[in-house]
Amino acid sequence: MNFTKATLILDDGSKYEGFSFGAEKAVTGEVVFNTAMSGYPESLTDPSYAGQLMVLTYPLIGNYGVPPRTVRPDGISVFMESERIHADAIIISDYSYRYNHWNSVNTLDEWLKEEGIPGIYGIDTRALTKRLREHGVMIGRIVPGNDVDEKLVGAKLAAFNYGEMNFVDKVSCKEIITYNEGKGRKRVVLVDCGVKHNIIRCLLKRDLTVIRVPWDYDFNSMEYDGLFISNGPGDPDTCDAAVRNIRKALDGDKPICGICMGNQLLAKAGGASIYKLKYGHRSHNQPVRMAGSNKCFITSQNHGYAVDDNTLGDEWESLFINMNDMTNEGIRHRKKPFFSAQFHPEACSGPTDTEFIFDQFAKLIF
Repeated sequence: MNFTKATLILDDGSKYEGFSFGAEKAVTGEVVFNTAMSGYPESLTDPSYAGQLMVLTYPLIGNYGVPPRTVRPDGISVFMESERIHADAIIISDYSYRYNHWNSVNTLDEWLKEEGIPGIYGIDTRALTKRLREHGVMIGRIVPGNDVDEKLVGAKLAAFNYGEMNFVDKVSCKEIITYNEGKGRKRVVLVDCGVKHNIIRCLLKRDLTVIRVPWDYDFNSMEYDGLFISNGPGDPDTCDAAVRNIRKALDGDKPICGICMGNQLLAKAGGASIYKLKYGHRSHNQPVRMAGSNKCFITSQNHGYAVDDNTLGDEWESLFINMNDMTNEGIRHRKKPFFSAQFHPEACSGPTDTEFIFDQFAKLIF
């Protein structure tokens, strides 16, 4: 076991002392919490966590190890949500150096070291989460070792501005990638803002050819039957190029579906405004109600921004509503086949209550 000291320092000056695991290096980022009881390999490889220090509130992490980094012939990961870890660090209460699972190949500690990602354990994550909920999202820095230069830490914290960074550009593909070419019955353009691999899996399962394009690529001259806008990290206001391209597509009638960041970009293209939530929605158990009905679903979520319902134009309406704080969880066009969800219907490791959204999208195309 590693008993190298490490310290988490927040931008309000509060400190949390623990022990280092994974890569021993300093890192600065936006501190967010995730309430999932399982699924840390999927969460860590979710591109939406780029630039963030992930606090896992479940008390014991690492007990089922890490699955193999198996990749299918088409380049899609079998067990992960992307090809690498995107969270900048992991913050936990208790770390299990021993693991036991039929599909594990190594420890979480070994995987973090392999990818150069630091972790800190021995933190009172309940107290930390309460502080984040009271104060809102904060910037933090993890510093390994006994000597902490607080002046240097303060300068690093002050210099870090999460909202000004275009994390979508960092995680999006750089060239067009086609899946299931010549085999799918219909063609879908997937705007990659930081797409989770299970979105691609869900589309491919529905007999579609998927053309994955960079976030800022103008796809409007391409031949396709439907447009899908993926999840992604950071502030949607840094993605004006994507909004302009989506706005052109709104002039047509081809089905459009968006998830998470895709919901926000579709809303912006339709004229709505986006605002930053106090501490975001990041959990696997958020209740969401379908607007105009009593249908409620348990959803997985990971976003720090939301659509302002009050700014939706006359042609748009809310599709889903968060039952915890009544914020927007999706929109739809009143006449055209355009709709989106703020939550993750493709969630790995679940829940999968809302995977029917992919069926609805496919039905509109076929």
